[in-house]
Amino acid sequence: MTILALQTLYFEDLSVGMTERLSKTVASSDVVGFAEVTGDRNPIHLSANFAAKTSFGTRIAHGLYTASLISAVLGTRLPGPGAIYISQTLNFRAPVKIGDTVEVVVEVVDLVPEKSRARLACTCKVDGELVLDGEALVKVPSKNAGGRPPLRVSPAPAPPPPASHYCQDAVLTLGLPPRRASRRPGREG
Repeated sequence: MTILALQTLYFEDLSVGMTERLSKTVASSDVVGFAEVTGDRNPIHLSANFAAKTSFGTRIAHGLYTASLISAVLGTRLPGPGAIYISQTLNFRAPVKIGDTVEVVVEVVDLVPEKSRARLACTCKVDGELVLDGEALVKVPSKNAGGRPPLRVSPAPAPPPPASHYCQDAVLTLGLPPRRASRRPGREG
C-alpha cells in the first residue's frame, strides 16, 4: 500500500455518490504489528500451527485490521483530515488471509447539512468477494463554521522493518510478559 496522499475536503465539497478507494495487500508483518498495538494475541492471527487446525486452515487478519483500512480512507481522503468518527457499523462476511489484497471502497450516501455530517457506505472485498461492509457516520469540518486548523504535514516515517525475525509460533509472545490474573487489594486467594 502506498501511503495515501492527504485530500482535504470540507462538508460543502461533498456530494452524494462521491467515492474513494484503497487497495492493500495484507502482510504477515501487518497482522503482527496490529497484534502488538492492540494486544489481541489470538493465535488464529499469529500461529500457523494453530490456524491450520481451524476451519480457515491458515492465519487470518484481525477483523478490525480490515476495518481500520476504512478509517485510513476516511481520515486521509474522503472526507480527509479533520473528519471525526461518530459511528461505524461493521458486518464481517468472510476472512481475510495473509497475502490477500483488500479493495476498500467508501461512498457518500447521505449528507446532513444542519450537523455537517456525512453517511458513507463502506465495503471491503478480496478478489471480488465481499469480506466486510458497513456504514460510517462522520462529522466533517465546514467552511461556514470556521473550517479546520491549518494542516502541517511532517514527512512520513520510515516503514517498520519486516517481521521476518518472528518465528511463526514464537510470535504469540510478542515480547510481552505473560498475563497474570489480577487480584483485588485486600483479598486472599
